[in-house]
Amino acid sequence: MTTFPLKIVTPDGLQFDGQAEELIVRTTSGDIGVMAGHINCVAPLGMGRATIVTEGKKLYAACIGGILSVVNGEVKLVPTTFEWADQIDKDRADRSEQKAKNALADKNLSRMELEMAEAKLKRALVRKSVADMMLNR
Repeated sequence: MTTFPLKIVTPDGLQFDGQAEELIVRTTSGDIGVMAGHINCVAPLGMGRATIVTEGKKLYAACIGGILSVVNGEVKLVPTTFEWADQIDKDRADRSEQKAKNALADKNLSRMELEMAEAKLKRALVRKSVADMMLNR
């Protein structure tokens, strides 16, 4: 299969730099798949699973926020948060989910507090679903 150069960089540093056969990530308007020869585009990232196919293997990660750039065949993924499935602490994600649910149960939350709790819950659920990908392989 034809490959393309993929670089994944977060505020914590370089996460991936190599050839990929396919990249699937969640943007703010839905999932996008990138393969060699993809048209130039820029898209804001949402919260979801990233799937990278390299050397015939699928790698999974939780990918939250940031931007995807495809320019002249080179693909750059610059997420705010990026965690490989095998590095996600499932217990921590469970605790984050419960903490967010507890916060959402508070009927006296301001609009901003409500939005923050909802985002934290979604983040925890994304991380848990990606961690589960490793268990179900």
